[in-house]
Amino acid sequence: MSVVDSDEHLYEPRSLWRDHIDPGRRADALALVDDELGYTWLAWREQRLELADVHLPGDVDSCGRHRERWRRGQPPSYRYDDALPDAYWDPVARVGWLDVAGLEGAVCFPNFGLLWERRLSGSLPALTANMAAWNRWCASVVTDGGGRLHPVAHLTLRDPTWLEAQLAELSAHGVRLAMVAPAPVDGRPLSHPDHDRVWSAFVDYGVSPVFHVADQPRVFDDCWYTDPDAFVPTIESVFLWVPAALGLADLIVNGVLERHPELRIGVVELSSIWVPQFLLMLDGATEFTNRLNGRPPAALRLRPSEYFVRHVRVSSFAFEDPRRLTTRTGDLFMCCSDYPHSEGTATPLTDYAAAGCDPRSYPGLFQDNVEFLLGPS
Repeated sequence: MSVVDSDEHLYEPRSLWRDHIDPGRRADALALVDDELGYTWLAWREQRLELADVHLPGDVDSCGRHRERWRRGQPPSYRYDDALPDAYWDPVARVGWLDVAGLEGAVCFPNFGLLWERRLSGSLPALTANMAAWNRWCASVVTDGGGRLHPVAHLTLRDPTWLEAQLAELSAHGVRLAMVAPAPVDGRPLSHPDHDRVWSAFVDYGVSPVFHVADQPRVFDDCWYTDPDAFVPTIESVFLWVPAALGLADLIVNGVLERHPELRIGVVELSSIWVPQFLLMLDGATEFTNRLNGRPPAALRLRPSEYFVRHVRVSSFAFEDPRRLTTRTGDLFMCCSDYPHSEGTATPLTDYAAAGCDPRSYPGLFQDNVEFLLGPS
């Protein structure tokens, strides 16, 4: 049985944003620039957003060492372009890596695209222009990957007209997944009636929204993030799953998934061990508050957990014991490597085998649930 990885990342080429952005927004194009010491940075309008580094799967410490050298004013231990393997950014080379890893296909999220959405949120035109630049490149990933790579577009719900035009273009080029933030949209919840046209558009164009770890609008107050220089704040990591759980609860209890029965939603790299307790609390809290308040927030024909099972699929790392999770909550999970990130792995099949999971015994984990999100080809 073939295996499809639900979470990999493609590094953006240095000139991706400038090459693919609308010409009239070229001044807003993100870029990878080098400083006087030789470190490479993701930058926007001369502002350094985040230090760029070359991850090594399974070696989180290498990232910390790279940042610590910069803090000390020491030159980098490597040059970004020299250290970056072709398989990290080139779709053709990535397909070659899939063959080595024993994988048939992979869902490919951006790399630096995870670092700037919140930073650019003050300028909606710059935000959408850079998202559109990545989305245009995704079309070439579909082609160059020979159908084995499934790039994930980058969208915001803040401009529905723009989003619908993007979905039409993405669908035409075979892009079937899109990363969106599980966060309020200009002060409105995801379930707000204003967004119903957006959820309908996702269904109409055959694109599934996906929640993924990223520097997106926060659901917690900024006061909780006490280290402004941290690449990933500790509080954010501890509660990694909360934004996705909050967004899904909102969509379920307020009737969005009742109104849009064909909508499919992915949750990737936000952990999976929370799902059993979440489903228990989702049903229990909804039943209790419906009785306490005398009425539900929205009329639902199913139990809240049944909407989750019907609509949502969640990536589960091997170390989270997806076999046990599947026994407790059903066939909802997807295998993932997070390649080539440092917290990920270059040997996903070996890792899942050690966790007691093999493709023949768990077809949902290794292929079917990703295919559910991708929809009909």
